Amino acid sequence: MKKFVTLFTDSYRELKNVRTITTAAMFGAIAIILGMFSINLGNYIRLGFASIPNGMIAYLFGPVVGGLFSASLDVLKYLMKPNGAFFPGLTLVTLLSGILYGCLYYKRTITLKRVLISKLVVMIICNVLLNTLCLSILYGKGFMILLPARALKNLVMWPIDSIVFYTVIKALGGIGVFRMIQTPWTVKTK
Repeated sequence: MKKFVTLFTDSYRELKNVRTITTAAMFGAIAIILGMFSINLGNYIRLGFASIPNGMIAYLFGPVVGGLFSASLDVLKYLMKPNGAFFPGLTLVTLLSGILYGCLYYKRTITLKRVLISKLVVMIICNVLLNTLCLSILYGKGFMILLPARALKNLVMWPIDSIVFYTVIKALGGIGVFRMIQTPWTVKTK
């Protein structure tokens, strides 16, 4: 339990670092751009890869930063490109997904198995159950009517999202991007 609490306290300390804020801003810009290219299949299903930066922020800075980043980005993306009605419940679900990714990725070695498990956990809890419940409330449709299509979409996207995220995170780690972000910057003066 102490190790679990340490994840949150360490992640909270990351918020005080300018590097964390600037990195989150850069990844936020990438997420907004990726979000502009998502494909909406009606009001209930959206395909896209804007969650990749969310997972990377959770990996780099933990559950507190990951949750705040995901929730604030959800509101910002809505303000930039409104798609349907705004519903705070959906933002809270996004906050929870950032926290879950942070708990599963932060200070851990990223393996394909870890990515598959974390994506599955987030997809079942957040995408299939809670988001479907929010959409059911928002649009007045029955939960069980929305559930099959959303579950099928997430089942299809689960391996695709997992492999894309794993490939991108390994590629960025391989070229030293994460090492550069995580090591303190020094300014040399004469």
